[in-house]
Amino acid sequence: MVMTWWSPQINALLGSLVVAAGAWLAWDSFSPWEVFLVAGGVAGFLIWQGRTVGLVWAWATLLLGLESLAWPIVTMVQIRSITAEPTDEQMGTMLSAVLMGLFSAVFWITFSYGFFKRASRPSAVSSSEETENHLPASQSERPHTKK
Repeated sequence: MVMTWWSPQINALLGSLVVAAGAWLAWDSFSPWEVFLVAGGVAGFLIWQGRTVGLVWAWATLLLGLESLAWPIVTMVQIRSITAEPTDEQMGTMLSAVLMGLFSAVFWITFSYGFFKRASRPSAVSSSEETENHLPASQSERPHTKK
């Protein structure tokens, strides 16, 4: 696979669009300019921190996880600002936001952990070394005898 110098930058732009879409979904009251500012800020951060494509997506998924974690809090604050005593429908909205927000936050943060862990591994292992190191024990320990 050919990797060019601009590949992390393109992935940073794509990751910023994904994070901006997540912010737009989490906060219903975002204007297009605010979404544009979020996308620009995240793109700058991802270009700064993402030296590789894996690191770009590790940071992007971590930001998605943090957005998902903040979504139930924002929903509760918005409902609380509307009324002092929430209705049953608003309580259902808060419950679904908490359940889905926590579920998706755990998913995205775990996904980003895997990306960060993979990015920290040395990638200079050649394919011949990889196949030698991963032979089954029965093949690697069996003595070779001629019949």
